[in-house]
Amino acid sequence: MSIVVTGATGNLGRFVIEGLLEKVPADQITAVVRSEEKAAGFAARGVKIAVADYNAPETFDGLFSAGDKVLLISGNEFDKGRVGQHKVVLEAAKAAGVALFAYTSAPGTLTAALADDHKGTEAAILESGVPYVLLRNGWYNENYTEQLAPVLEHNAVVAAAGDGRVASAARADYAAAAVAVLTGEGHENTTYELSGDTAWSFAEYAAELSKQTGKEIVYNAVPAEALVGILTGAGLPEMFAQILAGVDASIEKGELAVTSGDLSRLTGRPTTPIADSIAAALKG
Repeated sequence: MSIVVTGATGNLGRFVIEGLLEKVPADQITAVVRSEEKAAGFAARGVKIAVADYNAPETFDGLFSAGDKVLLISGNEFDKGRVGQHKVVLEAAKAAGVALFAYTSAPGTLTAALADDHKGTEAAILESGVPYVLLRNGWYNENYTEQLAPVLEHNAVVAAAGDGRVASAARADYAAAAVAVLTGEGHENTTYELSGDTAWSFAEYAAELSKQTGKEIVYNAVPAEALVGILTGAGLPEMFAQILAGVDASIEKGELAVTSGDLSRLTGRPTTPIADSIAAALKG
């Protein structure tokens, strides 16, 4: 029996592997990666490494074994048909007879286009009949704190989210929830709505940045079209800029403000406040 994690060297996957190493022997963990080189650190600690690619179905042949617990971390190639990519992993897992298939999805409340691939993948998982867990991850603190350079340069937070609020948490929090599910019992055929304990507004976010930097940072609420123009002007592809603007529209509607408590219940600890992630980013 192995716990198998796809996308294991990605931003979320790394946290999951680290968390698993604290709970189970390294030889019970399989990290699925596209680059063996990037996984060298995990291999040195005894983690099994499997090289496979969502775009090459044959690379998943024989990768899973009966009784395995699998975490499919959703792909980030928005232009390559993510539902099809995810089905490659799902079909291989079903054929092997895995004990649990966990998937990092999007909040059930999210209507933005970003959620479409997740909904399609969820439907395929339910149809497959495999024992599943849907980890509907809310927004990450790092979605904002990793992009501080332009904010600090212009002394402004720019978003098309109006007065909407975001119940975000740190990547490490969501990873800890995945670890709890993969190493625990009784999670089969369950859906968890995961989010931070507290929802914040962009005005509050700007105020916290002002407090921690000593600069006067304001929140500029702009229309969605203006945000797309700003993002494409900064070099972002049009499609991705439209996706982000769509998420901001969902935030304005309150779709990412839900605080279910599932995340802190699964991890057994409070979620990481945005202020703590800001502090960590400024130190880094």
